[in-house]
Amino acid sequence: MSEDQGQDHQGQQQGREPEPEPGPRRDPQQASNPPSESPSEPGAGAGAEADADAVGERAEARLERAVRAAEQALIEFEIAVETFRVEVENFSRLHHEKLGPMYARLDELDASIAEARAEKSGDPEDLRLAREARAAVLPLPGVEVLFDDWIDSDGLSAEAAAMLTERPVRPPQRVRPSEEVRRLYRELARKAHPDLAREEDERKRREEFITRVNAAYARGDEALLRELAEEWEAGPVPAEERLSESEELYARLEWLAQRKDLLSALARELEESAIGSMLRLAPEDPDRLLEEIAEQLRGQVSEREAELAALVQ
Repeated sequence: MSEDQGQDHQGQQQGREPEPEPGPRRDPQQASNPPSESPSEPGAGAGAEADADAVGERAEARLERAVRAAEQALIEFEIAVETFRVEVENFSRLHHEKLGPMYARLDELDASIAEARAEKSGDPEDLRLAREARAAVLPLPGVEVLFDDWIDSDGLSAEAAAMLTERPVRPPQRVRPSEEVRRLYRELARKAHPDLAREEDERKRREEFITRVNAAYARGDEALLRELAEEWEAGPVPAEERLSESEELYARLEWLAQRKDLLSALARELEESAIGSMLRLAPEDPDRLLEEIAEQLRGQVSEREAELAALVQ
């Protein structure tokens, strides 16, 4: 190598930068995702408390929704029980008014037939049966029977109130009120039900109002129900309810459960009663059931009359 070439080669080596020494390689994914804060770093405790508060709020919100759902379910159950109670009372009253004279006629015919048989036979047993049949026609009522009809589920019965106020008694026209009457009643009951009140004064106001609604429904009075609906809409607007504490919500759920148990017992009592059992035979048209019973009684009266006529000839 010439002297000039050696100088050029040395100059090139001096002008070149030294290469870096090899070191540990870094993962690109770690570089783009820095490590999260450790729990000991500032701000971690505040975040945990915020999460706990959010969980508590969600739990209370779920409890609040459960209470609201239970309230609405109870109201619907009470509406069903009340409508059935009205049908039981109306059926009982109409059964007595429409069919009572037929039952009385049958009792009279049975007594007359027994007496005619006893007169013909002179048998002591026939005479005893005739006396029993005649005694059953006009039984002597006890004191409790005389006063029992003065009271019904709403207090004084319509007949008793009419006697005290000298107003005419208007019996129910049908066992089951019309569809429009039932619709108006359900809407009012859902809006004004006492179970929706949280304050005692508001509960009393609702109880007094719903008592009038129940009475109007029992009479099938559509016009009065419309007036009551207007009255409720024009009434005082209840104060906005504050958010309930968890303890209050749990107490409310417990009260709703107890109320449902009471209503279930009342519903069973109504269903197991004699009238309730009859109504279950015709759930779609109880008024038609009354007509069918009347037809059967008319047939029995005709048979008894024919039997008596044959005995007295």
